[in-house]
Amino acid sequence: MTETGPSRTEEFHAPPLRRLRYFHGQMLGARDFQREQEYYREKSRLRMRCLLGYGVVCGLHVEPVPRDEDDCPPDDPAEESARPEQTAEEGGTEPERTRRRAKVRITPGLAVDCEGNEVVVRGGCEIDLWKALPPHERDTDTVWIGVEYAERPVEPTRAVYNDACADTSDCEFGWTEECWTVRVTGCEPPVDERCDTCCEPCEHTVLWLARIDCVDWYEPVRRNHIHMNVRRPFGRHLPTVITGINWIHGHTYTIDEAKNLLGTLDEDGGLVVRFSADVRSDTLRPGVVELQVIEGGSGRNASTWYMGGTFADPDLESEECDEFTQEFRYRQTTRETLQDGDRVLITVRAAFLLDRCCRPVDGTHVGGRVPLIRTGSTLSAEHGGDDCCDLPPSGIGPWTSGTGAGGDVFESWFFVKER
Repeated sequence: MTETGPSRTEEFHAPPLRRLRYFHGQMLGARDFQREQEYYREKSRLRMRCLLGYGVVCGLHVEPVPRDEDDCPPDDPAEESARPEQTAEEGGTEPERTRRRAKVRITPGLAVDCEGNEVVVRGGCEIDLWKALPPHERDTDTVWIGVEYAERPVEPTRAVYNDACADTSDCEFGWTEECWTVRVTGCEPPVDERCDTCCEPCEHTVLWLARIDCVDWYEPVRRNHIHMNVRRPFGRHLPTVITGINWIHGHTYTIDEAKNLLGTLDEDGGLVVRFSADVRSDTLRPGVVELQVIEGGSGRNASTWYMGGTFADPDLESEECDEFTQEFRYRQTTRETLQDGDRVLITVRAAFLLDRCCRPVDGTHVGGRVPLIRTGSTLSAEHGGDDCCDLPPSGIGPWTSGTGAGGDVFESWFFVKER
């Protein structure tokens, strides 16, 4: 039967699914059983990538190897390298020889690549970044590390009957072990920009786990140089989330600080919200962001009023405005005065903000823990919250908005005092 009807893709990228049909007196060979295995493996991969998606399921954290674990002598003296020697004229003393200590450890875990293959890392491993990095990419101090699905034949055995095309009964491997391999690169990996990971073909099979900055090949890797927010969490789609704001949630500002933050007196001021990916500029419309002031006091004495504002620079009404943006600035346009004890409530209706794939931004402000954007104009103030829950449930920081459901409302506030 021929399928008809409109389709957004020219072809569904999957091999023909042909199942072995048994009948009495049938002659079966190794090729038939291999094709039957491939049938069930392809069905499993198809369900995995189309119904569930791909990415890191659990574990696979990248951790530094401390110096005290790296002080044992090298197995091969040829691996020991020397820093450039300094002469007495250059201010050096004796030539100092040292070996490269830039190593990291990948913890055990589970992931699924974009083809639906399960990558199971059972015992973890220690990686020498210099050895794993391709020689032509070693002129960098920033590297990316990931894992990729692989297979290898194991358990060789001798065939009972000779192959019709073989002269001798050579050994054949009896099993195929599903394993994985480490990939390290000094070039920034491409981003998967597909809106639908089900029907479109997969081009990048490496699951990138971390970016490591400021690598010194002769010193251990520091924990604060490992950034694991480059990894893709397991799922059909990678939601766009809010990654930073330029005010401290729940903090108390002076009246003058609040005016600078809101851009009341300074056109360069305003509330800044930053996203993890591109957001359509034409969805930043009036009503998406709302500023509400709850006056100080208690009971019926406290009143509420709305503060006028607009999206600032670039001009979203202009035809020359870029189609996408990764942050916006919202500035107060009216001259209402804040007073001691007021609370400014900031609401961003994330369900009305659409990304490149026309999906809503996942905007739930979980625990009020979206981090502060630190810029030159950021007010110097410390977070007034507690020290618990430094990392989200995944263990990979920093915090962002979102629960995986998409949309919702991003809410935040700060308080105002006289001085």
